[in-house]
Amino acid sequence: MKLAMTRLLCLISVLSLVSECTAAADRANVLLIAVDDLNDWVGCLGGHSQTQTPNIDRLAARGMLFTNAHCQGTMCNPSRISLLWGRRPSSTGFYDNHYHVSKEPEFLKSHISLPAHFAASSYKTLTAGKVFHGGTPRQSQVVGPRLGQWLKGLDQPVHKKPKGWHRTWDFGPQDYDEAKFTDHVTATWVAEQLGNKHDKPFFLSVGFYRPHVPFFPPRRIYESIDNIQIPQIDVDDWNDIPDVARKVTLSNPKIPTHDWMRENGRWQQAVHAYLACVRWTDDQLGRVLDALDSGPHAKNTIVVLFSDHGYHLGEKQRWSKFSLWERTTHVPLIISVPKGVQGKSHKPVELLSLYPTLIDLCGLPANPKLEGVSLRPLLDNPNADWEHVAVSTLGQNNHAVRDQRWRYIRYVDGSEELYDHWADPNEWTNLAVEEPTPSHAEVIMRLKKHLPKTNLPQQKDKPK
Repeated sequence: MKLAMTRLLCLISVLSLVSECTAAADRANVLLIAVDDLNDWVGCLGGHSQTQTPNIDRLAARGMLFTNAHCQGTMCNPSRISLLWGRRPSSTGFYDNHYHVSKEPEFLKSHISLPAHFAASSYKTLTAGKVFHGGTPRQSQVVGPRLGQWLKGLDQPVHKKPKGWHRTWDFGPQDYDEAKFTDHVTATWVAEQLGNKHDKPFFLSVGFYRPHVPFFPPRRIYESIDNIQIPQIDVDDWNDIPDVARKVTLSNPKIPTHDWMRENGRWQQAVHAYLACVRWTDDQLGRVLDALDSGPHAKNTIVVLFSDHGYHLGEKQRWSKFSLWERTTHVPLIISVPKGVQGKSHKPVELLSLYPTLIDLCGLPANPKLEGVSLRPLLDNPNADWEHVAVSTLGQNNHAVRDQRWRYIRYVDGSEELYDHWADPNEWTNLAVEEPTPSHAEVIMRLKKHLPKTNLPQQKDKPK
């Protein structure tokens, strides 16, 4: 009797193991694609009339395009840590780019990253390009080409830069072999992985570097665009913006001012180079999508494309990121699920939601430490009831709250901004200045309730 029971228990264990392996084999793969510093200048979002993004657009056509998606941190590091660890910058203290993931601070050691969560659930994890900010963290099992090709002397300076500019701040065409551009190298490796068979489901994350500075596209791409249109600005825009915004949005003195760009005739040149970089990266995305579509994983791979934050190219008389306005927080976000609903959702959503959404779609265990909410209801119905807002942060106690119509900004000194995107998409009229109308005061009170209650101090380089 005991022998029979032992054999039965062994059989149950074997069947359970087989069942787990089968379930893992049946799970969807994930292809997570990050594009550095890409604002809404993509065709499917209509951000710039001269943008050329046929591959981003075709991905949007076969998935769900979130037209009102926003990052949680308006710099590379805080945005990526928030997305990959599922916590807000105000809950982690990661507000800038000075503290890299590779230093493995205590906070990150006590939380599990998105790739690590998939690895713990029997997924093969792979990464290439710029996904994490700085170093090669031990978050993926297979690591492909990393960012740095342009640091090896391939890119050549175009402009003589003023003293004090950051070394990466330059823009213009390059003439070396296109196959040696860092994003081409990354796309080649990713395409190879998508053509291979894998012994278990995979989580493959890829980060395209351009259009991050320096804006260095191949000359062929650069010369395919002409008659460049620069963004609209209001010369009196700053008359109703609080003084603290000047300090917050000029947090990096190594970035050129708008006055310098305009007075030295560089505005149009920089926009030209940025648009060319967007087109170049879109071409590399196309190579990746072609490899997926022609390979063995086409019917069982969830594809996510996002940008870590937006980018100013003269709007609000600012350059780069480092702001809490729409141009910086608004990002492209597309989720394509095999046999999923196709369409557009205009609800306000956060990149913070990608972690819970992906483990939800793949049937993985929940992570109770996540602060984001799954986007699955909107993937099933883009017009579903949605009571959530998007919150973005730039430094301790500076936040923006975005719903379907309004943007509310509150700074550390209590100063406020309010913009009505239905009437003022350029955010030229601050409705919170002086005494707001009763209706605007009501909007402010409603959105203010979504400000983070926790605002940890900045992480130090050597945490205790």
